[in-house]
This record gives sequence, C-alpha cells and structure tokens, in this order.
Amino acid sequence: MAFIGRAVQRLVSAARPSVAPLCRTSSRSYSTEHTSEKSVPYEKTLKQEEGASTGPTKPLPRSADVVVIGGGSLGCQTVYHLAKMGMTNVVLLERDRLTAGTTWHTAGLLWQLRPSDVEVELLAHTRNVISKDLEEETGLHTGWIQNGGLFIASNKQRLDEYKRLMSLGKVYGIESYVLSPAETKDLYPLMNIDDLYGTLYVPKDGTMDPAGTCTTLSRAATARGATVIENCPVTGIQVRMDDLGVKKIKAVETPHGTIETPCVVNCAGVWASKLGEMAGVNVPLIAMHHAYVVTERIEGIQNMPNVRDHDASVYLRLQGDALSVGGYEQNPIFWEEVSDKFAFSLFDLDWDVFMQHIEGAINRVPVLEQTGIKSTVCGPESFTADHKPLMGEAPEVRGYFLGCGFNSAGMMLGGGCGRELAKWIVHGRPEKDMYGYDIRRFHSSLTDNTRWIRERSHESYAKNYSVVFPFDEPLASRNMRKDPFHEVLTEQGCMFQERHGWERPGWFNKEGPAPPKNYDYYGAYNIRNNENYRYKELLGKEYTFDFPPHHDVIKSECLSCRHDVAVFNMSYFGKFYLTGPDAKKAADWLFSADVNKKPGSTVYTCMLNKRGGAEADLTVSRLEPGAAKLPLAPPSDGDAYYLAIGGGVAEHNWNHIRTVIQDQGFHCQLTDHSEDMGMISIQGPKSREVLQDVLDADLSNEAFPFSTHKLVNAAGYQVRAMRLSFVGELGWELHIPKDSCVPVYRAVMAAGAKHGIINSGYRAIDSLSIEKGYRHWHADLRPDDTPLEAGLAFTCKLKSSIPFQGRETLEKQKEAGLRRRIVCFTIDEKIPMFSLEAIFRNGVPVGHLRRADYGFFIDKTLGYGYIHNPDGGVVSGDFIKTGTFTLERMGVAYKAKAHLKSPFDPENKRVKGIYE
Repeated sequence: MAFIGRAVQRLVSAARPSVAPLCRTSSRSYSTEHTSEKSVPYEKTLKQEEGASTGPTKPLPRSADVVVIGGGSLGCQTVYHLAKMGMTNVVLLERDRLTAGTTWHTAGLLWQLRPSDVEVELLAHTRNVISKDLEEETGLHTGWIQNGGLFIASNKQRLDEYKRLMSLGKVYGIESYVLSPAETKDLYPLMNIDDLYGTLYVPKDGTMDPAGTCTTLSRAATARGATVIENCPVTGIQVRMDDLGVKKIKAVETPHGTIETPCVVNCAGVWASKLGEMAGVNVPLIAMHHAYVVTERIEGIQNMPNVRDHDASVYLRLQGDALSVGGYEQNPIFWEEVSDKFAFSLFDLDWDVFMQHIEGAINRVPVLEQTGIKSTVCGPESFTADHKPLMGEAPEVRGYFLGCGFNSAGMMLGGGCGRELAKWIVHGRPEKDMYGYDIRRFHSSLTDNTRWIRERSHESYAKNYSVVFPFDEPLASRNMRKDPFHEVLTEQGCMFQERHGWERPGWFNKEGPAPPKNYDYYGAYNIRNNENYRYKELLGKEYTFDFPPHHDVIKSECLSCRHDVAVFNMSYFGKFYLTGPDAKKAADWLFSADVNKKPGSTVYTCMLNKRGGAEADLTVSRLEPGAAKLPLAPPSDGDAYYLAIGGGVAEHNWNHIRTVIQDQGFHCQLTDHSEDMGMISIQGPKSREVLQDVLDADLSNEAFPFSTHKLVNAAGYQVRAMRLSFVGELGWELHIPKDSCVPVYRAVMAAGAKHGIINSGYRAIDSLSIEKGYRHWHADLRPDDTPLEAGLAFTCKLKSSIPFQGRETLEKQKEAGLRRRIVCFTIDEKIPMFSLEAIFRNGVPVGHLRRADYGFFIDKTLGYGYIHNPDGGVVSGDFIKTGTFTLERMGVAYKAKAHLKSPFDPENKRVKGIYE
C-alpha cells in the first residue's frame, strides 16, 4: 500500500522516482475505457452496461418546445424545472448516458454561504430540491448527506471574510458559528489546530451524489411529461433568418433524426464551445484537468464535516469512513484537444501538479500521512473568465440559451440555476438578478478572444480560494480596450480598473505611473514573474477589510470635487444612437421616463423588464434631426436619441434594447459609437468657471440649464456638452470625437490650473455618488428591483397615459404598497463597510446592505439596502422612522440611523449651481 506521507517524501526527493500506484509516466493522457467503479467515491454511476444498445434510448419526436443538450447536473435540473413549470414538450438529449461527461466524477459538495446574496439564494434552492423536494415527489433518496461544512482560517483576514459570510447568513436564516481553535478541535478531533486562527462551522452544509441526483431529476421530469433520451449525440443546429434579419433557432440534428424546435439549451459543459460553433455562438470557456484523490479508511473520520482550507487551497470531503482530497492550484493543466469520445473517462493524475494539495491536507489532518490512497480521480471541468457560469440567451442567435461553464460548481448551483434558466426560457427573463452569470456581462469583442479566455480563466481558477476583497482587480488580459486618454492618464499615476475589457481610472497614485503589465500566470508554466510590478504592489495594499493605505488619496479626490473642481474620465461609457421610423415608439416603450421632450433635452431613465425590474439606468438625449455629424450626431430626418450607458454594462444594455426592438417589431436602428468618442466629466463648484474659458457657449443657468445638451466648440474642437452630474455637483460632460480628446483634455486642465483642478477616478465617483444617493446599476439597482422600491419613482411616466414595458407591474405595486424598499443608513463609528452587512430592525434581520462606502463630505460610513417587513406588511415611512436599526459587520452590531432622503444636499441645490 502507498501511503500519502511516503508519497510526499519520495516525490520531493531529487531523483523523483516513480511511486506506484500513485504516479504514472504520462500526465496528459486519458483513458478511453470506462473507469472502474472504485475510481469515484460513489456507490453507483450511470455507466452504460456491457452489451447495451448504442442507439437512442427512446424514439426522437419530430418537434419540441425546448431541446436541452447535455445530461449532467444543469441539463437534468433545467429539464426538471421546465417540466415543473408546465412545459411538457421538452426533450433532453445526452450523447452517452446521464452524467457521462463531468458530472459523474464531481465531488458534490454544497456550501451554503458565499460572498453574494444571489448565490446564497441559488444554493438554498439547490439544497431544498436535493434534500426535500425530489424525495417528496418521487419517493427516491437522492443521496444527500447533511454532514456540515467547516471553513478554515489561518489568519485574521480570512476569519474576517468568514465573519462577513456569517452576518449575511443571518439574513437568510442560515445557521453558522465562528469557532475558536479549541472548539474546532472538539468538533473535529483529527484536525491540526496549531496554525488555526479560527473556523466557520455551518451545520447544514452537506454532500450530494451526482448519479442519485440526476437519476431522480430525470424520473421526476419524465413523470411530468418531459422526454429524456440517452445515447443521442447532437451533430448540428439549424439556424434560420426571419423577415427582420434576426437569426433564430430552427432545429437540432442528430444521427437518428432531426427535432424542430425554437429553443436550444446548451448544457454540454466542457463540450459547450463545440455546440456553440454549430450555431455560430461564442461560448467563452476553457477545459482544464481537475482532480482529487480518495483515501483508504480513516479511523475516527466518520460523521465529520466537509472541510475547506482556503489558505492551503485544499478541500477534504467526507466519504463514509474515508476522505476525498482536492483543491485549486496555480498551474492547472489545460485540456487542449477536447475529445467527443470522452465518456465516463479520466485522465492520469499529474502528481507534480497535485502534490501541493496533499501537503496541505496532511498539515490539516496529520493522520493522512499514514493513510493509503484508494483511487485517483482526474477529470475535465470547464472554467470561465470570472469563475462564474455562462447563462442566458446568446447575443448571436435568438432561442439559443446557455447553461454551462460552472467551474466545478454545477452540482451545488444546479438547482438554483436550473430554475432561473427555466424561467429565463419561459418568461424571457429570470426572476433573480442573474447578471453576474449572464453571457451578456462580457463584451462581444472578448468572447471569441482566445488570449482573454485562457488568461482570465487561469487567473480565476488559481485565485478561486483567495480571500474575496472588495476592490480586487484582475492581472490577466489587461489593456484589452484603451480609450484616447489612457496614455496621458498613465503618465499622471492613474491606477486603472478593468471593466468590460476597458481600462478605466480607479484612483491616482501620487508616486508616479503604475500601469498593468502583460500577464505572467503567477510564475506558472515556467513563465517569469513580472519584476518591479508597481501596479501589483499597490493592488496588494487593497487586500484588507480596513481602510486601504490610499484612503486619504481618495478623500482628496472627493473633497476637491466637492469644494473646487475635478475631472473624471468616463470614456468607457457605452454610446448608442437610436434612430429610424419607429424610434419614438421604441423610446416610449423602452424607457420608463418620458424622453420625448424637446430636442436638446437629456433625461435620466430606467429600462424595465416585463416584471417591472430595472434592467438598466441611463441617460437619453433627444437630438435635432439633420445630416450626419458622426460620431457626434447620426443622420436622421425624424426622431433620434443618444444613449449614454455605464460601460461595464453596455453589452447587457445593447442586447436588452435590441431584444425589445425585435420582440415588438419596431423598425428602427441601434448603432454603437462607443469606440469613436471619449468622454470627460468636469464636476464641482468651480466647473462653470473652468469650462467658460474652454467652451464657446454661455454656461449660465438660463442659457444652459440642468439636463440639457448642446453641440459646442471646445478649444476649437466640436464636442457635445451635457449638463449632468453623477456626483451631485454643478458640472458638465464633454462627449468628444476620439481624435480630439487629448487636446480638449489639455485645454480643460490648463484652464482649471488656477482653480485647483485635479484628476479623479471611479473610487471617488463611487463615494461621491453614494453620498448623494445616486444608484449604481447592479449594486443598489438590479433587475429584481423596481424603480418604486429603489426610490426612483420620478423616472417613471406613470402620470402620463404612455404605455411602457413593466408599467402594469408598477401600477399594481403602487396601489398595493411597497413590501420592500431601499433605505439609506449611516453610522458614527469610523469603520468601513462594503455591502452584504446585515440590517436589523428592533433586533430582527430585515435585509442587508447592497452598497456601502465612506462619504468624505459628511464624514461618515453610509450604505444602502432593501428592507422588508417581517410581518409581510407594507414598508411605510412610519415603519422606517419608528424602528431602531443596527448594521452587523463581521459579527459586530453598530447603531445605525435610517434616512428617507440622502443626508447630503437633500434639496438638490448643488447640481443647480446653488452653493451656500
């Protein structure tokens, strides 16, 4: 028998001799034969029996409402939830047997707490389906084992992260406890606690069985009318073009026949990219080897919780009287040539790569050093650029949905994501805020960029167990999209953030340039680490749950804007034109506010989904008809609109608008000029004085009122000036053709020198905007929030008779009263908050912060969160005024003051140029 400890000693020796049976000579081969039963830690798999038929297990129907491709966790969960929603003409096609790809060998862990409210909700649904719903429906046990989960902290920062999770868990009723090292030893006697700082124990975490789960899901779906067909590979997907030139799904081809369908769901995991190619859809994921080993019997391990030791990048999964040991390394092996013949198959384990996990496991549970290895499991898994799944309707083809790229979390996220995907298909949008998983979160220029996919997926894999800090940035695939100001701002010490591929200013380092460099893979694959990497050093100082060292720099940028004047480069914004015969009809239906004011007006508005949820917030400027002056004005002989949208969500907005136009049959054009223009925003009490020396226009309140725009000359260059503010000050935006950007910027800085003008970044915008009470989409305004709940009723034309998408829901909500609404909170203690902090009213949890920051002008930490009435009643002003509120941060409660209006400039005087 080979013992783990002995294997470590031998493999780290200079000679590195082969250690049978732990190490094989080929590290990148795979077996095409079905793997023996003991190679995975489950009593059963769904492998094809010897001599069984190789044809489809059921006849193919001629047509179906939905065809789900892939019989793993997501495919089975999706077809189950579709059937549960009443869709009976649904077909699941699996090329081999259920779970044959990657699901069959997955570890099957379920952890309830994650640093995301949406993920906590998704995981809760999976747990309910696996542990309760399926057994009640079918009478079959899925194999769920509730043995608990234990997160290991070896330092204060890690335990602080766990305490954040614990506080969020209280909002959702998830039982969890922070344990001392001694308490941890009592719970898990075999654990080494010498280097422990503390642990987080979640008693109701557990373990799922892939075969048992997928079998039960399949039977439950079939009982409701769905059809599950195995041994039926997909060989092609037919796409048709409709009368408006829109690509739509037509049919699915197999060797055994063709199924006509308007909807395909790609749940093919590692093979999803190939399935995307069949329809001309980009599926940005990459396949890697992912491994664990199964030990021999360990005395005393029975009934112990599963363990995640993030700092050692290792997990220990209970398997009866043994453990499965796995983790995430910085040098994973890419599967370069994905094979269609790979079913119930495994790779040979590369011990040079895997040994780091063995070392971490032995440190945590020393008895492993004298424990034998029963089997090794190294299979393919799909990984994505941000370690989040790919879901939703593909931008390229209508009716083509994605449910893939789950980064080894397909089992635990499967139930929640399967339900949301089913709702996406049936209703057009999911119920929860799934933007973080939506394929449209990635810009189209990135989803077919192999360098970006590979580099970002590697970094996300390597950092999977890293502490999730609020202001972290990727190091991989930087400088993909740069605006015209990039070089001049780099010279001035700009610390860039990455959004949508764009480099946008974060804050300005006073010690000089610190640009992002080419990705070095953290030194893996014999790639040399970047030396003297100033950007990485400064980013590392952000790795704290306290105020960062450059807190005072951000303070200076904010207060310069409040007292004098600051320049913000916002060039990464999406810049679209909406024109054509039906442009006005489209604008009326798309935008919640009335944007059909006179030409020259600019309106802040939302775009809603059918349920009244906010799919976007943006500004819409009505243009004068006339000849083209591109990029500043499109050709138009009728209604035309200029849309300015936050750059990080521009692709999502673009596709939302395009989808609505297609669904409503509007005859109009949407054109993208985001790359053709830069944009700077000059904000602060002295902004008018600065710009009056640069622009050839009268900037008085009477001549240039708030929420208006004009084409003007700036230092001899034509620009579009808009009097708007995202920070709550007097100010203007300049939308500038890219070739004119730098000279206009230099003219503004020269004119502002005597007024103390400075560059400011998005860290300052974040602080200034929350201080003013302005929303940030996908933070305190999401698709699961209505404008009424978000305090944005003023953006809705409910007093008019103009129909718009989502109007009916808002009218009903207004009449019934709000069951949840956003509230601003401030605390007196000088401590940072970041979001996810629990909100308590009279000692009862009523919500959590969605967004938080420090307000430097009011000199307080403030946050915004949605609260509900625990009794299910209306959340009225009196409910808020009469409550005693606390905010819980990392297990500590702080007294909080609730505000119905922004504590900063509640009368909106400053944006009007009224300063006292």
